[in-house]
Amino acid sequence: MTFDWTIVARAAHVLGVVIWIGGVGFVTAVLLPAIRAMEDPHHQANIFEHLESKFAWTARAMVLLVGISGLYMLWALDLWDRFIVLQFWWMHAMVAIWTVFAAILFIAEPLFLHQRFKQKVRTDPQGTFKVVQRLHWALLAASLITVAGAVAGAHGLSLFDP
Repeated sequence: MTFDWTIVARAAHVLGVVIWIGGVGFVTAVLLPAIRAMEDPHHQANIFEHLESKFAWTARAMVLLVGISGLYMLWALDLWDRFIVLQFWWMHAMVAIWTVFAAILFIAEPLFLHQRFKQKVRTDPQGTFKVVQRLHWALLAASLITVAGAVAGAHGLSLFDP
């Protein structure tokens, strides 16, 4: 039996998604509501910044792992033609979700999001955390729809018949 690197890539891909999107789920459903329940706005911002910065490195690593493993599988299995078939809509969704998170984690956060967050939280902490939580819910919902579609699609279930 020959060793199949695509199986390793798929396992790495799934593990990366579980850690990355699971973390987004935790931040969205647990951390942000707990922070919003705190009364001291200064404490809210400090706790959020501290904990989010700890997870950001894990999220960045997992986004890289998912991107590299996904690209490897596309190349090794020659799956490029799936991007022109509606049946494989989830392939587009995976790339879109990955691109949004990569842009946020590697470009927007380091360049301007942290500073903008700090400015906004000083003037309107409740409103700022409300917006942050809504954005997290939107990203989490889109991510979970994509995960469900990818798992179903990878096992032959499709919303669109070819």
